[in-house]
Amino acid sequence: MTCPCCSAKSYEECCKPFYCGEKHAPTAESLMRSRFSAFAIPNGEYLMVTTIPDNRKLHNKADLQEWGEINDWTKLEIIKTPSENQVEFKAYYTDEDGKPQIHHELSVFQKIRERWYYVSGKFLN
Repeated sequence: MTCPCCSAKSYEECCKPFYCGEKHAPTAESLMRSRFSAFAIPNGEYLMVTTIPDNRKLHNKADLQEWGEINDWTKLEIIKTPSENQVEFKAYYTDEDGKPQIHHELSVFQKIRERWYYVSGKFLN
């Protein structure tokens, strides 16, 4: 199976090792890609553990899992990585009503003890 993150790699060699805890995403972009895949698979637990610990209280694992389940995540487009800890992307999906949607965001990540975490995102048009 091709990885949902649109890397053109297989899921087994791309995002799956991150989900299984075999290794951690080496860059903010690779974490971003794996988080997109976690919506597509879906894997709400992974979305929670890759959120910076101080911000986990702002999220709910069940809601993240449901958001992944009710939408059909079709494509990830990395627009740019303006810095080591920022990734601008567009996530394409079809919502539960069958309408195509685009989630355009500039995400901020932070590296703590050799692991990248999602901190926050700014929605763009």
